[in-house]
This record gives sequence, C-alpha cells and structure tokens, in this order.
Amino acid sequence: MMRLLKYGLMFGNLVEIASPALVGRYNRALEHLIGKQTKLTEFHIDISGYSPEIGAEFGDDLYLNPNGCNRQFILLTTDQKSAPLLNAQFSTSRSILRNFINENEEELFALTAREAVAGEMMNSVYAVTSPADLLQINQVEIEADTIQSHIAEAKTLQTYIDKFMHDDDAWWDDVLIAQMIELAKRTGNIQRNPIKLKAKSYSQGNYFTEHFGGIYVFRDVKTPTIIARKYSDGLQDLPVQNILTFEDRSGIAQFLNTHGMAEPIVNRRDNSPNNMAAAIIKQKIDFVIISTAASLGDDLGNAIGGDLTRQQIRQIGRRYAEQMPPEFHGLMQVWRWAKLDGAAPNLNSEHPAFFYALRAAQHADRDLVNMLLADLSPLDFRQLFICHKTAFYDAYRNWLEPKRDYVARFLAEEYAIDKAGARETLFGSEPAMEEDDKYVGPWSPIGTYQRTST
Repeated sequence: MMRLLKYGLMFGNLVEIASPALVGRYNRALEHLIGKQTKLTEFHIDISGYSPEIGAEFGDDLYLNPNGCNRQFILLTTDQKSAPLLNAQFSTSRSILRNFINENEEELFALTAREAVAGEMMNSVYAVTSPADLLQINQVEIEADTIQSHIAEAKTLQTYIDKFMHDDDAWWDDVLIAQMIELAKRTGNIQRNPIKLKAKSYSQGNYFTEHFGGIYVFRDVKTPTIIARKYSDGLQDLPVQNILTFEDRSGIAQFLNTHGMAEPIVNRRDNSPNNMAAAIIKQKIDFVIISTAASLGDDLGNAIGGDLTRQQIRQIGRRYAEQMPPEFHGLMQVWRWAKLDGAAPNLNSEHPAFFYALRAAQHADRDLVNMLLADLSPLDFRQLFICHKTAFYDAYRNWLEPKRDYVARFLAEEYAIDKAGARETLFGSEPAMEEDDKYVGPWSPIGTYQRTST
C-alpha cells in the first residue's frame, strides 16, 4: 500500500495536526469521547477527526465508530470539510457531516478557534446486529458541543437572560445574576456573538453499508429493494418486496431499468459513431487486458518503472487472445458498434460485460448507482477507485506486483491530474436539481442493446 501513499492515492487530502495546541485539543476531545489519549505528537485526520496513525496506535480503526454505527467526530478546524471520510460504514456519512459543517461554518469556526468540537452522528439503533437493523435507520441527527460545553452553557445562559428580562422579581434575584455572570465568563457575549449550532436531522434514504459483506439499500423508490453482495442470514426476513444478491444479475438489471437509474455508456440514438463513448469503452478493454495478463503471470513488459503504450497493450492482448475473458469480448462488441459502425451488441444482463457498459443516469442517487456498477465490474479498476475506494483497496492487496504498479501509475498520471474532468467524461455532468419522473429506461427488452433511431 506504500505505493498508493507515494502517489497520493490513499489517505489523500487529510488534515495535518502538528501543533502542540491542536494535539492537546484533540486529546481532550478524545478523552471526552472514548476515555483515551494519543501519545503521537503529529498525525493526520479525516473529516470526522479519525486518524489512521492513531488507529494503528490503538489497534482499532473504528475507535471513533464503535460497532460501525453512530459515528463520533472531532472537529479541530472547518478545513476538515474537504477531507475524505476513512473507514466509512455508510455511504451517506461523509455528505451528512460535510453538510453539517457547511451549514454551521461560521459558528464552528468561532468555536474551534478556542476548543475542539466533539459530537456524534446518531441514528435510531446502537448497533447493527442483523440486516433488519438497517431498515430502522431513517434519520441521522448530529449532536455536537465543545468538551467544555460552550453550546450547552450558552443555551442555559440564554434561558437565564430571558428569565431576567421578563420576570418582574428577577432584578432582585442575586443567585440568578451570579449564575449569569459566571456563565458569561465562559461563553462571552452571546447577545452579540450567539453560540448556537443549527440542529438538523438528515434523511438516510438510499445508501450502501459495509455491514454483512456489503448491502445496497434502496428505500426511496417505487419498489423498495435490497441488493447484497452475497447472501447472509436475516435477509429473507426483511419486509422488503425485492431482495437481490449479486448472483441475481437479471434482477439487478430489471431494478435499474424500471427505476431509470442506469443507461448505456454508448447510446447511438442517431445511429452515428460516438467517439467519446468509444474511448471510454476502449479504456475499459485495456483494463481487462492488463488484469488478465497480470493474473496469468505476465510482467506487463517490465512495466515497473516504465509506461505501457497503447501499442504495447494491444501486443499483450494479442499474446493472450485465447485467454481473454468474456468481459473482453463483450466490450469489444460495444466498441465496434460505437466506433466502427459494427453490429449492435446483444448483451443480456447475464453476460459478464453487461454492467461494464453502463453508467448511472442523472439523478439524485447517481453516485450510489455508480458505486453499485463499479462493484459489479471489478476489472475496471479506475471506476472501482473513483466510486468504491474500500473495494479498490481490498482488491489491490491481492493483485500481483506488475498490476499494482501499472494501476497506481495510471491513476496518478491519468486520473489524479484532472479528477473533475475525468469524472465528467466518465459519468456526465452533475445531475440537475429537478428530475424528470417520466424517464424511460434504455433497455428494450430488459438488458439488451438495440439500435435506436430518432
């Protein structure tokens, strides 16, 4: 994994904590939350305040996320809003925490100038012990305060002020006045500088969770659906109409089509070649070639320390032409159709290349669907890295050295230099705020490419 660290492909954009003051604040917050302190004098934190160095020190990567549920957080600076969320057990956690920081940025900036803000992302369960618990998580509420309870004390002080201003006898209440003065010493002038965080609940609608081997939960759709990577005990008891596993490829394709959630990358509605879509498919073919050759023991032309040209990749493909998997042959059909006006591919959902040729449609759950498609097309290491980093890191650990080196350099040189541009090319522009509820899925019949005309 050191190669990924070298190229900035792992633990990137973390916030460095090196000053004694910030380390001290972090330790006070850590003691407040979990009763521990770190002995490290320098470390890095993600958006939630989790540090991989401290996780290694404690031997616990979930030290701020016990049971993988109700994640706790430590905010030392509002700059954390741009950091990733590591070891995320729920796909919605980072966006919820980032929204919270954005909505309270001024208040948090003022609070973190003097002390850390510690809190918890609370839902309606304390632990996820069975798949049924996942359906009990409907809202996530954020509770936060400094470890010296500045927010709680400011709220109490405001109550005293209201009483002082409205009760006729309050002017003679020496105890009340003394309490107000004492609290004001710690909170400051809350009339001029209010200390209050916007309390808000965040909906937990459609999401992915790492629990039970990985489960995609789609509740905010016409036909609520659970899609699990693999079967686990308790799935069959869920009060959900549609329960699928990754083995139910036709069922997944049907679900995506029925709800207008995915579309073919190549969509030749005017029967003209689509060079951009063809280029995307061609790169996916290259990734399949690299993966296949590496798995067969090829050194990828001594790729370590050098680059593979497109010509060299073609040579590798010819070398292992007889061993190429169905994903290669299916994607070649799609590429010929997109680039060379070949025959329309006839890929049904059972074909291994089917999900490689799709991307999410433009809707609110676009990122979640692209994550699902990446999970279903693991030989496309670029999409896996972009959309599902946990799955990418798990896969990377099991690759042979030549593939690790090629993939790391490709991502560093071809993707990382223009992440936004690459994402727009691969997945389209960001979805509009308003969605068209009359969208019609691209398959007719389900799971089959067909020529269309205007």
